[in-house]
Order: sequence, then C-alpha cells, then structure tokens
Amino acid sequence: MNTTVFERNVPQSAVVAKSLEGAVHRPFWIDGLQENAPSHPRLEGSTSADLVIVGGGYTGLWTALRAKERNPERTVILLEAERVAWAASGRNGGFCEASLTHGYENGRSRWPEEIGTLERLGLENLDRMQEAVQKYGMDCDWERTGSLSVAVEPHQVPWLQEDGSEGGVFLDQDAVRAEVNSPTYLAGRWYKDSVAMVHPYKLGLELARTVAGLGVQIHEKTRVTELTEHDGGVTVVTEHGEVRAGQVVLGTNAYPSLLKRNKLMTVTVYDYALMTEPLTPVQLEAIGWNSRQGLADLANQFHYYRLSKDNRILFGGYDAVYFAGGRVNPRHEDRPETWEKLASHFFTTFPQLEGLKFSHKWAGPIDSSTQFCAFFGTARKGKVAYASGFTGLGVGATAFAADVLLDLLSGQDTERTRVEMVRRRPLPFPPEPLASVGINLTRWSMDRADHNNGKRNIILKTLDAVGLGFDS
Repeated sequence: MNTTVFERNVPQSAVVAKSLEGAVHRPFWIDGLQENAPSHPRLEGSTSADLVIVGGGYTGLWTALRAKERNPERTVILLEAERVAWAASGRNGGFCEASLTHGYENGRSRWPEEIGTLERLGLENLDRMQEAVQKYGMDCDWERTGSLSVAVEPHQVPWLQEDGSEGGVFLDQDAVRAEVNSPTYLAGRWYKDSVAMVHPYKLGLELARTVAGLGVQIHEKTRVTELTEHDGGVTVVTEHGEVRAGQVVLGTNAYPSLLKRNKLMTVTVYDYALMTEPLTPVQLEAIGWNSRQGLADLANQFHYYRLSKDNRILFGGYDAVYFAGGRVNPRHEDRPETWEKLASHFFTTFPQLEGLKFSHKWAGPIDSSTQFCAFFGTARKGKVAYASGFTGLGVGATAFAADVLLDLLSGQDTERTRVEMVRRRPLPFPPEPLASVGINLTRWSMDRADHNNGKRNIILKTLDAVGLGFDS
C-alpha cells in the first residue's frame, strides 16, 4: 500500500503539540455571539397555527422565511428544543454550496438523467439565497468566492482534468500554487461561482431575526415530544404545551425523528474542526489565498478549509467518526487524537505557518443518508413534511429543502417535486450491530482506497452497485 502526503511529510510532534496549547473546546462561530443573541420564550400552554416548524436550524428557518414570503398572512410557529442555530447550523464550516447532491459525481452516479436539472436547480437556489441575504440585510459575512478542489496525490490529477461538471477551471501545479501556496498541491479546479463562504452562526441568527420580523413566532427551550392527529390537522405536543397545526414541517436532521418510519434512514457521524488565530500579514503573504476560495482535497477522507472574515483558517474534516449505537452524545465531541491528526495535516499543508496556534477546537453531529444527500417525504395524510440526511452539505441545500417541503404540503406539482431525488426514498441503514460493522468496514475500505491510488475494493464496488454506503 502507498502512503499519503500526510504520512510522508509529517511535521514535528512538538510543532503539533504547541499549536494546540490553549485551544478552547467550543465552536468558534458561536463564541462571543450566543451569549448576546436574542432569546425567544419557551412555549407555555395551548395555541394554534397554520404551520408549525419543528427545529430551529437552517431547515426550519429557511422554511419559515419561504412560508411567509409565499403567504404573509399564514401564521407560523417555530419550535426549537435548545437555542436557534446552536447545533449543526452554528458549527459547520460555512461552505454554502450550490450542489444539492453532495457533489457532481455523487449526483451523476445516482441520477444521471437528471443531473443537469439538479445542477441548475442548485445554482438557482444559491442565487436566491444570496438575494435573500441582500434583501433582508443579513450580516453573515457572505462571500461568493467559489471553491478550489486540490489534488494532493498523483492519481487525483486526472480526476480534476476529466471533471464533467460545468463552471470549473483546471489549474496545473504552478497555477494552483499561485492561488494558494501549498507544497502538497499538484493541481486544482476552481469553481468560481458555485460556492459562497458564510459565517454559519450569524446566518442562523440573521434568519431568525428576519422571520421574527415577518411575524413568525419562535419558541426556544421547547422540546417536541410527539405528534398527534386531530380533525383537520396535527397537534404538536411539547413538554409544557401544545400547538394545533394545520400543517407541520420536521427539520430535526441529526436528532431523533418524530416519525418511526425514519428511524433507520440516517446515521449520525461526528465531524471535527480547528480554527487558527488570525494570520498576520506576513503569514498571509506566505500562503497567498488572495481570492479567499473555500478549499478541499479529493481523498475519500478529505479536508475542507477556508478563511474567516478576520483571516483565521478553519481546518476540518478527514475523520468522520461513527460511534456504535448512532446516538447524539456530547461526549463524542471531545476527541484529542482527531484534533492532533488535523493539526498535523494542517502543517503538512502549510509548513510555512509553523508557529501558528489554534484558538478553537470543536465537533458536531452530521446526519448521513445512504445517498449522501437529503431525502424528503410526507406523513399523516400529507399534513407533515420532512427533510433529513444532508450529510454535511446542508448550508445551501436546506434552503432548497424549504421550498420542496412547502411544495409537498401544498400538493403542488413543481419541477422540484418531480425530480427523482425528491420523489424516491433512499435505502435505510441496517439496525445495530450490523450498522456499526458495515459503516466501519466501509470506512476501512475508503482508507484503503486512499492508500491505493483511489482504487475501490469489492466492498465499495458492491455498495456502489446497490446504492448503500457511507461517505465522509
């Protein structure tokens, strides 16, 4: 088996250890903002609404916004068990991608006849998000800089040369290093218009501010316990009250679904990230990165990284860890071996930044589906709609999901609801202990592929054939 560049060019252990000294264990994006964020009262007693949204992350917030835009007179209540945007929506990498399908290749392999439509719908969705950010004056550090995919192993260069998606510009070794100076880069492809960088928590807070201004009632610290049917609608029961709703949207994603049918439709994996201190002008000059694109390499176990508004570098990914049982558990967020690995890979990527320290380290759960992107559906005689399984690319796709969910509840036949990705449910994951065995065997196989020029073994080929698998 081959070694990877991160194993061939390992920084000194003292460099890694020094960089992590003093890093606080909390999401950088939320730090200093959540304490001063507007709070919303817990739901007490009984009330009613035309539409109740369960979940105060991106899925719920975008649905609330689109619902009021479609019908300003509709009464909308949003219920959040903790705080608005506190979970995945406030701790992700801030890559707002046009792709609805977890990348072009994943979409093309699953829906080859519709990939053109899905790519167009994704770009239209990103444009509409940008229009909303501008229209409502959302202060969320929105930058339409695009993304740069980089080859760090020789076998990855042809992948970039042969990329079939539109809008990408191939960069050879000299050209890609002129964009961002890393000795690991062998080639790149810059997708100049299909990704925006955003401050993820600010986006969540600004969506909440916007929808509240449009008349949406938001209730935090309001955990929903069950859904019961009543004549003409659904009652959403919480720990301290209930809402009689005409229609309901479920946007709980990595957290347990209120529908038994979705129990095995997603698994929870944990993703980890580091954030550096702000770079000095000298450090910035050493790496270039003047175009401020989002960056990602091409391995199965890939890294993603970007610049913040104040010129810190977020560096995350690689380890996507599944813990037996698949439960959301804060204990899974503390994993020193992963942060050490990420720090080591960071200094392999940018050895000229030796001495830079990390200020924050954190993790969070991702809801992964077997098609690696969101699935949709309705329940309770069409009065409940749900979306889940975004697999880490939900910053942009949740806004598309909002329109799909509202289309489904309306009964409208739209271009969005006609695509197979929306109409067909993916295969479920097997129950435990088979899930643990299968997922960890798949992760092992992906690691083997990364060490074998990208060649997929019989396990991965079989999973490809049946449409069941796992992706980081």
